[in-house]
Parts: sequence; C-alpha cells; structure tokens
Amino acid sequence: MESAELTTECQPGAGESLQNSVDGHRVDAANLCRLRRFLCFGSEGNTFSTKEPSLGMESALTLIQLLENGKGCDVVEEIRRFGQDGRAVRSNPALFALAVCTQHSDARTKQAAFRALKDLCHVPSHLFSFIQYKKELKDGMKGGMWGRGLRKAVADWYNSQDPIALAQAVTKCKHRAGWSHQDLLRLSHMKPANEAIALINKYITKGWKEVQVAYADKENSESVVKVLTYLEAVEKAKHSMDEVEVIHLIEEHRLEREQILTNHLKSKEVWRALLKDMPLAVLFRHLGKMTVDKLLAPGSADVTVVCERIQDEAALKKSNLHPFNILLATENYKRGHGNRSKLKWEPDGQILQALDFAFNQCFTNVKPTGKRFVIGVDVSASLSSTALGSSVSATMAAAVMSMVITRTETDAQLLVFSEGNVTPVHLTAEMNVMQVTTELVKIPDGSTDCALPILWALESEAPVDVFLIFTNNETWFGKANPAEALKMYRQKMGISSKLVVCGMTTTGLSVADPDDRGMLDLCGFDSRAVDVIHNFVLDLI
Repeated sequence: MESAELTTECQPGAGESLQNSVDGHRVDAANLCRLRRFLCFGSEGNTFSTKEPSLGMESALTLIQLLENGKGCDVVEEIRRFGQDGRAVRSNPALFALAVCTQHSDARTKQAAFRALKDLCHVPSHLFSFIQYKKELKDGMKGGMWGRGLRKAVADWYNSQDPIALAQAVTKCKHRAGWSHQDLLRLSHMKPANEAIALINKYITKGWKEVQVAYADKENSESVVKVLTYLEAVEKAKHSMDEVEVIHLIEEHRLEREQILTNHLKSKEVWRALLKDMPLAVLFRHLGKMTVDKLLAPGSADVTVVCERIQDEAALKKSNLHPFNILLATENYKRGHGNRSKLKWEPDGQILQALDFAFNQCFTNVKPTGKRFVIGVDVSASLSSTALGSSVSATMAAAVMSMVITRTETDAQLLVFSEGNVTPVHLTAEMNVMQVTTELVKIPDGSTDCALPILWALESEAPVDVFLIFTNNETWFGKANPAEALKMYRQKMGISSKLVVCGMTTTGLSVADPDDRGMLDLCGFDSRAVDVIHNFVLDLI
C-alpha cells in the first residue's frame, strides 16, 4: 500500500475536500493550507507577522487534528518536504511540528518523524532547537524523553554527516537553546559509524588533549588525518596570539569568523584573510564593522577587492539574494551606524556604487510567477515610517517590491491610491529606488480605502490573479472592504484572484477573511515577507 501524500494545492477555488488516495478518507483542503502556513511562518491563520510567533500546542491545532485523524505519516512527509524545498521562512515551526509528531501515540508516525530529523536539521542549531522542543513537550508527562527512537535519531544525525563538514559545524556552533554537542552525544549513547566520526566524538566529549594522546602514535586513515589536521588548525587559532599564524590558518583551512578569537577580529589583516571565502550575505552584514576598523579605507586596495566581490555576477547568482536583501544591506551601511551597537562609520561611495550594481543584478535571481498582478500603494497617509521588521521606510519597501514585480512579471499594473483617487504609474527599467519612491508619492493624499485597486480592476474589467496592496497601518474602508470587493471581483470576472494586504507599520491587521484561503495579511515587512508572498502567489501555502 502506498503512503498518502499531502499534495492538495492551496487554491481559493478548490473544493472543500479532496479524496485521499489510500484509505478513502477525505482530507479538508483548508486544513492542508493551515498546516502549510504553520510550517512556513508559524501561524495557521491568514496573517504573517515579522514578530516571532510563540509556538505551542494551542498554535498548532490543525497539526494535532491531522495527527488524530490518522494522517501522521503524511504530515511528517509534508514537514520533510518543506525542509528540503526551502519553503519555510522560519525553521522553528517545522522543528516544533516534527517534535509533536515524535510524541504521537502512532508508532509509524513516530518512526517516520525520527527518520526525517536528519533531513530537516541542516545545522546544529536546528538540532538543538528540536531537542529543546522535545523537552518542553515532555515536561509534565510521565517518563523521560530520551527513548530509543530519539537516541537513534540523534546518533543518525551525527553519523550521516560528512566528517569534515561535521568538524566545521561542531566548531562553529557548540551550543544553543540550552543544549551542547556534549549533552547530545552523552544522552544518545552514540556509536560512531566510522573512524573519522569517532574522532570528532572524542574531540567533543573528551577535548583536544585527549585526542592528541589517543591518535599521536596511531597509523591513521586518510579521512582521520584530514579531520585531525582541521581540528588542530581550529585549536591553534583558538589559542594563538600570533596574528600571522592565525592568518595562515584561516587561509589554509578556510576557517570562519566564529572560529576566531575576538581579539584577532580587531585586526585588519585577519579580516582581509576572512574576506576571501566569506559568503556575500555575511560580507554585507559586516561592511560597517570593516569600515570602522579602517580595513575599508577610502581609495584602498581592500575597498577595490570588496567591490569586486560585491559585483561578481556569478557570486550574486549563486547567493540567490533578492533585491530587497541588497536594499536592506545598502540602507544599513548608508545609515553609518549600527541598530543596537555603538559602531559609527562614514559610508564609502565606491562601496555604495557596488551595492547599487548588486541590487540591479539580483533582479535576475527573482523567478517570475507567471501571474497577472495589480500592485496598489496607499498614499493616503505618510509612508515615511520605518516598516516593522526592517530598517527601511514603508515607501521604500513598497517601491522595491513594485520594481521587482513590474520588471520580472510580464503582466503587472502599478497603482497609487487614496480616497477617491486611483492613478496608474508606469515604471521604467532605468529608474532607481529613489526615483520610484518619488513617483509613488506624487498624488494628493486623503483617507485610506484599500478596496480601491480591486474596484478599479472591477470597473475596467482587467484580468488579475493577484492584488498586492501596500498600506501603512490604516484599514478604513470606503464603498466596500477589500475582502468583499475581492469576492465581487471573482464573481464578475470568473477568476480565483488572491489578495495580499501589507500593513507595513502595524502589529495587527484583519483585512483577510479568515475562511478564505486566497487572502493574506502581512504585519510589517522584512525579507521573509518577500518569500511568504512568493509562496502564497504560487499556491504553496
């Protein structure tokens, strides 16, 4: 008998239930979408918030219902698929859901959940978070949490890793959420699958000195020698006061910032060595720090090297960064000071030009959805406030999203609106962010009426798959609220259109009909919101 799969598409026009191919039971399509939204961003409802959700049994009612209805193995497969496909914008909800599945009374569900652990936990921090959720779920229940299933799953996670990759992982992330590698190896009673993993096990549990004694006079295999050499480099970097030696270790063994002493991170030469293999996303985060430390002095060779890295088209493609991510990096650097730290710097003009190039180049990273869009930007109130979850203004965030959609989709109409006023706006590929931002705020302001873009499309009979509305935090309605306007539009046009309302500066929004899977509210706006919109438009959540 084949295993059932949760393959229902989350389309607003879909039927109320779909036939399960295995046992004849009917699976509610809305419940599948609620599960997928929980796995994606941590809430079963129609609202994404940039604020981290609190995860608990009360927030995963659909998950629990599906488990109780005998769909445990299907749920585990969906969790595993989310982890592999990269649909989740937050890792913790899927880890929590998997922990819940391992607590279920059905033996097949528990076994499937434990098997999926190594597919879902890509880095040690994921594993530590999963273990902590297990602990929290087990609190108040009889018996311990470290049964045979969990012990085997944790042991399999370590044993399934490439030895060098595991050595890198355990030296970069040693503990998280109250757990350490030493805790997990001790409690899982892990038996190493090979000599190299056994070496790493001993390093974690006994320390480097014990490793040196145990392996000094042995005839070691090639894989063991590689791991020994790498761990020796990490240990030398941790204890060496010689800057030249540390630089040599970084360059030869590709050590990363997390493996270097804080004192050495004050050195320009050390940062110069780290830069060579630093991923672009990490490089962007540290531009301010490197400018403060005088590594990126105006006109220096180091600035030229960094600019070449930032403008490397192949590296930008590989990074898969969205233009909105580049905008955030640019504005953070341009601001000249950290959000929480005391660091202050003078932004370098050459670096800002390189970031602008990267911003435009990353439009090629955006995969078109093939949908027909109407983007509505509400100019009834000031959008100069900072969008929650970001460091940019609501206007700038709306401008960038407008640029992305109009450049990458073949059918997209941009509108600016306020009470009684809807104005189409034409953007060209040559316009920059500031020019687009200026274009969006040209028309007079008035009261908010978020239904106007939908009513405009209804009156002009324009075929639209997705209405994307950007507003501040006001949701006053005029002739009809947006949810009712969308239903009227669907009925007249015969299109299962979707509605996304982004309340850029609000912590609470209730435009979307909670019973309509084709509507979504966003509170605040950050890089994860970009992915949530993409997933929603493509019926993935």
